[in-house]
Amino acid sequence: MDKTIRELNEKIKKESVFIQDLKNEIHKIIVGQDYVIDRIFIGLLSNGHILIEGVPGLAKTLIIKTISKCIQTKFQRIQFTPDLLPADIIGTLVYNPQTTQFVVKKGPIFANIILADEINRAPAKTQSALLEAMQEKQVTIGEQSYKLEEPFLVLATQNPIEQEGTYPLPEAQVDRFMFKIKISYPDKDEEKSILELTPETLEDKFSNLRPIISPNDILKTRKIIDEIYIDEKLKDYILDIIFATREPENYNLKEIKQFIMYGASPRASIYLVLAAKCSAFLNHRGYVVPDDIKSVAYDVLRHRIILTYEAEAEEMSSDDVIKQILNNIEVP
Repeated sequence: MDKTIRELNEKIKKESVFIQDLKNEIHKIIVGQDYVIDRIFIGLLSNGHILIEGVPGLAKTLIIKTISKCIQTKFQRIQFTPDLLPADIIGTLVYNPQTTQFVVKKGPIFANIILADEINRAPAKTQSALLEAMQEKQVTIGEQSYKLEEPFLVLATQNPIEQEGTYPLPEAQVDRFMFKIKISYPDKDEEKSILELTPETLEDKFSNLRPIISPNDILKTRKIIDEIYIDEKLKDYILDIIFATREPENYNLKEIKQFIMYGASPRASIYLVLAAKCSAFLNHRGYVVPDDIKSVAYDVLRHRIILTYEAEAEEMSSDDVIKQILNNIEVP
């Protein structure tokens, strides 16, 4: 390791000290769920949005509210329903009869962290209003455009077991999410700890949470993460993974070609680099290693690989395809 990377490594070690303090504070409320917490950190630190798939009752809202309080950001939860309108999200113009003028009433989108609960319950027009705000980081009300606050992170949830009365997100819109993560049940020991938490003790603990960092600290950290070193060989490794989803036959993966209709988009390459750098930061390193890439590959790719009917017939999931790709691509 040359001198520059050693210096960078020391800098990252120093700058990432707050991560453990932040986790300790969050775990005063949240039992387990380290995987989800880490992914939310990566989303915050890389300016990427997250799609969460999981059954109800797994503390998604509580996790996000707790993180918001620990980083001193404004949190809003929007419950998506079939009758939700775009104006209910972004805001609208309200007529004031006293002044005979229209006044801007900003919607819940004007917050730092948005929980879009059951996003697939709202019709396409309403989904698009949120997705446009995610992409442009601004909304237009009337003739005026308004910038959204930074940091700005959308966590959208989908219920995987209930499809009746839902409007699935189109592939092109799902691609705007950096991650699609699957939240699972706690293990037996974790659930036993959850049983011991009463609403009163939970409320007391929540009110006593202390802020660890500020929104400005997050914006500064993003610039520091940009400096994290990633070797050219690792960039080629990322490109091999992405191109293997598009041209599997060129990577000795002919057996999965029939299962892939469309491979990952260029956004996948960008997000793999960003997420790998953030993973290195969470592990207090100033450089990326192959395990950083592998650890985030499933979350970045699972919603970007469109499978064929043959895959469905063979009960082949996108995770199965990614596993085969990662097992076959040579690690530098």
